[in-house]
Amino acid sequence: MQVLRAVVDHGSVSAAATALGYTPSAVSQQVAALERETGTALLERVGRGVRPTAAGLLLAGHAAVIDRQVAEAGAALADLRAGCSGSLTVRYFATAGASLVAPAVAAFRREHPGVRLDLGMTDPEDPLTEVLDGRADLAVVVRPRDAPHPGLRLVHLRDDPYRAVLPAGHRLAAKRVLDLADLADEPWVGAEPEGPCRAAVLGACDAAGFRPSVAVDTEDYATAQGFVAAGLGVALVPVLGLAHRHPGVTVRRVRSPEPVRALHAAVREGAWGQPVLAALVAALRAAARQ
Repeated sequence: MQVLRAVVDHGSVSAAATALGYTPSAVSQQVAALERETGTALLERVGRGVRPTAAGLLLAGHAAVIDRQVAEAGAALADLRAGCSGSLTVRYFATAGASLVAPAVAAFRREHPGVRLDLGMTDPEDPLTEVLDGRADLAVVVRPRDAPHPGLRLVHLRDDPYRAVLPAGHRLAAKRVLDLADLADEPWVGAEPEGPCRAAVLGACDAAGFRPSVAVDTEDYATAQGFVAAGLGVALVPVLGLAHRHPGVTVRRVRSPEPVRALHAAVREGAWGQPVLAALVAALRAAARQ
């Protein structure tokens, strides 16, 4: 059809052949083949040239539309590859939202204003499901370093160490750094839901030789601080969870061991390498370094 369009635009087979870089014979053969396929004449001779029949004009017009659509598709694809368009669905958990995702999104939008971002909280029970089944392009998650996850690429963003949160005036507050075992005989206020964050805390306690006795289970950092301030126990809260510190608590570093949760950006292996997705991961890593 594009050969037919060239003949119509240039008014002769020879002129179309010159424009296309073909031989006149090749142009004639392609037009003849198209006439056989359509079952109708597309060109008629006029002197030394040709002119299109009604069917020829119709097909030439459609060829022009196709040409334009192909060019538009190529331009749109180039924009997508360059990170100038498209959309990304991003999921994250609460404490990563303010400290990592917000500044990363702000930086990303400055560089890629044409990319639409769908931002939302992830399901704490299984934050990787949305990425694996294609409902999300990226999720910020807590996972142990080097843990295998078939089908996913996990990019480490930062480690988030836990701190001991004590009631103000607690006897252990006199120490600048606590051994984790110092908390073994204390009542605990649970601050983590079931999942990898709680697993990091319990794994550290196991390494220190004890299992915490949980008096109150809150599954929320701010609420846990309130219970600690009321004297109902001690808690471990990650640094990112202490952005808003309760005035009635004292916070101390912990060692031997220091519990740490590792934050990662999770991306499907099949999507890895997309420029716009790589740019968002880079923005998250930059935000994590701040």
